[in-house]
Amino acid sequence: MFNLRSIFMVTAAILLAAVLLLLSGSAVHAAKNVITMKGSDTMVILAQRWAEIYMDNHPDITLQVTGGGSGTGIAALINGTTDICNASRPMKDSEKKKLRDRFYTTGVEISVAKDGIAIYLNASNPVAELSLQQLRDIFTGRITNWKDIGGENAKIILYSRESNSGTYVFFKDNVLKGEDYHAGAQTLPGTAAIVNAISRDMHGIGYGGVAYAKGVKFCRVKKDASSQGYEPNLETVSSGNYPISRDLYFYLRNKPSGIIKNFVDWALSPEGQKIVTEVGYFPVH
Repeated sequence: MFNLRSIFMVTAAILLAAVLLLLSGSAVHAAKNVITMKGSDTMVILAQRWAEIYMDNHPDITLQVTGGGSGTGIAALINGTTDICNASRPMKDSEKKKLRDRFYTTGVEISVAKDGIAIYLNASNPVAELSLQQLRDIFTGRITNWKDIGGENAKIILYSRESNSGTYVFFKDNVLKGEDYHAGAQTLPGTAAIVNAISRDMHGIGYGGVAYAKGVKFCRVKKDASSQGYEPNLETVSSGNYPISRDLYFYLRNKPSGIIKNFVDWALSPEGQKIVTEVGYFPVH
């Protein structure tokens, strides 16, 4: 039979376990001066550069950066296995609910950089600009030959990202308007892989963060058939003229404090935002 003392001790043990679960993740890492960042492949080159410079100036702090995609980072935030989630898309309501169910918070969203999702073409491709409707028709399979949009008589080869990519989700929501990608699209594990494939494929087309475009050319994008086309750059993204612009985010479980707050404040400072520009993205200020 349980007496009152036994019941008290069991209850206390359960409460202690719950507290330890809530403290897992950021608090434990903070105690060790380790900050973990996980998520967006679009952001991984920026996060790694931030980490290198910040650790040079703060040798007592360790920043661990891994990619895997925005979906992977958000799952890690919900599971308590990363302090900061890097995301190239906003969290979904369903993801915020999972976070609330486990940690009693819907998280904190901090915009840390801006990006224009670039449309990559092979440097030899004569096509120079496309409208959003043409991009929608290409990536859903309604347009399958370059000759239908001013190019050569050749099949269009589609390169896309995996479904856990924030860029995949953003492009589907904002360019394809929720329609499915054509089943023939080749899915690659990162933006660098897409750029590499298109640099070797004269008939390829793909999309991704502006900072990755090396060895390929940008396709100008216009809002509709009668609009002016723009390449993604600081001026066109900041003005909103480039039609596929987005914010890049840090997501945290709670309002940052301690060493995590110091790092977030630095990333948003003029020094941190200068690195955003050096990497190839655009500052938020």
